[in-house]
Amino acid sequence: MTHNIALIGGDGIGPDVTAEAVKVVRAAGVDIDTTDFDLGGQRFLRDGEVLSDGTLDELRAFDCILLGAVGTPEVPPGVIERGLLLKMRFELDLYINQRPFAGTAPGGDTPHEFVVIRENTEGMYAGEGGSLRTGTPHEVATQGSVNTRMGVERCIRYAFELAADRERKHLTLVHKTNVLTFSGDLWERTFNEVAAEYPQVDTAYNHVDAACIYFVQDPHRYDVIVTDNLFGDILTDLGGAVSGGIGLASSANLNPARTGPSMFEPVHGSAPDITGQNKANPTAAILSAALMLDFLDEGAAADRIRAACAEPVTGSTTDVGDTIATRVRN
Repeated sequence: MTHNIALIGGDGIGPDVTAEAVKVVRAAGVDIDTTDFDLGGQRFLRDGEVLSDGTLDELRAFDCILLGAVGTPEVPPGVIERGLLLKMRFELDLYINQRPFAGTAPGGDTPHEFVVIRENTEGMYAGEGGSLRTGTPHEVATQGSVNTRMGVERCIRYAFELAADRERKHLTLVHKTNVLTFSGDLWERTFNEVAAEYPQVDTAYNHVDAACIYFVQDPHRYDVIVTDNLFGDILTDLGGAVSGGIGLASSANLNPARTGPSMFEPVHGSAPDITGQNKANPTAAILSAALMLDFLDEGAAADRIRAACAEPVTGSTTDVGDTIATRVRN
């Protein structure tokens, strides 16, 4: 079966690491047909386009989207993030952000493995808010967190389904219910109500500040974590730091209902300081492609790719890709 994949190489090191991910997927024997889309900061600088509705409609026709990295220092903050990444998440209903972590925390000697499920289309990133009297001594800025029962429940239910399929069968809700009493109450009540349908899954709750400490001091306590958009954004970067570095962190932006394509991306950014130098580690992009294969029901190939990435590889971007591709073939 041929899978139709939209490739958004993007900016900086994005095109280079995405090319290596495609190389490894093909080495794993998966038949993919790829189409390149010129999107990102450089495209915006050339012609002012971030993501048109027409291009978005083109993307809807694909099975999945594989993204490298977007962003360049010449573009003001928020233009690409909101106009491209968040637009795809919202318009394609990519309401689950799933990030797996495996590694050894700094100073530790016992490997850990856990998954963070982040609600991906609501919360602080929904764009509710505004400003008044900008640039004056009386300036006011508000940024609201939008949480719906539908959005919270479908995220929590996905996390319970995932936890129920794992060996430890444990799920932790992370929030800040002692201060965020409205959104926190909605999350906690929904979590407890859905938990009643999954008696085989053990549950726990952590405030987000405590979870930050546990990520560093005791990551083994976690199996699956579910949390809101902002807390998930922060926690998953910390998760990368305690699991070998952000350069190894993979990510899936999922539409579990499959009403549109899901998107897969490394989270290390575009690294403009090493653009074009063949220095970037493509492992995170390759592992993101493995998550894509899981979603495409190519689990055996995905497992071979993860096994090939288990031992560190050094060298240039292309050297690392070649080595992992060879391991996969063998």
